[in-house]
Amino acid sequence: MNKIAVAIVGVSGYSGMELCRLVAGHPSLSLAAAVSDKWAGAEIGDRLPVGGIAASVRIRRQAETSEAVAGLDLVFLCTPAEASLELAPRALDAGTRVVDLSGAFRLPVNEYPYWYGFPHPRADLLETACYSMPEAGVSGDIRSARLVSNPGCYATAGALAALALLRGGVIAREGIIIDGKSGTTGAGRRDGEAWSFSEIDGDFRAYRVLRHQHTPEIERALSLAGEGPLKVTFTPHLLPTRRGILVTVYGRLRAGRTSADAAEAIQTFVAGRPFLRATKPDAVHLHAVVGTNRVLMAADADPERGVAIGFAAIDNLVKGAAGQAVQNANLMFGLPETAGLDGLPGSAP
Repeated sequence: MNKIAVAIVGVSGYSGMELCRLVAGHPSLSLAAAVSDKWAGAEIGDRLPVGGIAASVRIRRQAETSEAVAGLDLVFLCTPAEASLELAPRALDAGTRVVDLSGAFRLPVNEYPYWYGFPHPRADLLETACYSMPEAGVSGDIRSARLVSNPGCYATAGALAALALLRGGVIAREGIIIDGKSGTTGAGRRDGEAWSFSEIDGDFRAYRVLRHQHTPEIERALSLAGEGPLKVTFTPHLLPTRRGILVTVYGRLRAGRTSADAAEAIQTFVAGRPFLRATKPDAVHLHAVVGTNRVLMAADADPERGVAIGFAAIDNLVKGAAGQAVQNANLMFGLPETAGLDGLPGSAP
């Protein structure tokens, strides 16, 4: 069987680097092209610890994207939203399918000015883009999709934890609060004092309070998953660690529901989903998921206080970005959902 020829645009970013590792080890994908102005002219093997055919791929400039991807089967865009808006049409015009890891095609067109700070110039592509979060049952007709919008990291963890409690009838739809904490790689590769080791190490803070773009994405994912229109309050925090996300979802406990119901909701939600694993609340931690496409989940409830709490932990660069992109690529091409992902070793001590 011929392998599926893919390109990674933005290979020098954290998500692009992780995606390169996953593609290089995938049984059915073959890295045929890589694009990055920062690394242009070098071979992948000069920059990343990957072997095989992928190591010899020479990295090209972003201006050469159309030429680089022509004739390939799939392009992964690991680029900022503004860049993806320019590059996705180029790749589609070149005849290749696209998985976009940015937020360029995640929201309705009218929400971009507020949440992303620009009016969306391609409402036509937004209408046809397939937003795919597989474990939420949100993938549309991904087998025929030309453009797939890969979910954000916080949105993945937050939506899955909330959805498990909503589908289990444990929490009310009103008043859902999601508290998220992420390692620094979630912000991408940045320069500047604020992102230096001395500033981040030993510190902890919230950011983009009430303005984070994953807030409407969580709401949209829950709506597409069948929970109808609802509002959530989401606050992200920056952890002094490299990678991993842990979210805590707080909801109003529905009458008559118990701690056992909350735990059962998680067990039911993870059943038959190979990347989801149920555990106890105090066992949800980052070391168990870093380096993998796994989602570790748990929940508990306190009827006396009328509250239920759900948890989800993921690796922000794998399940929150590159791993879910490969998972979606597998679905696009009719491959096993777990192909290239089920054997990831992780990095727990």
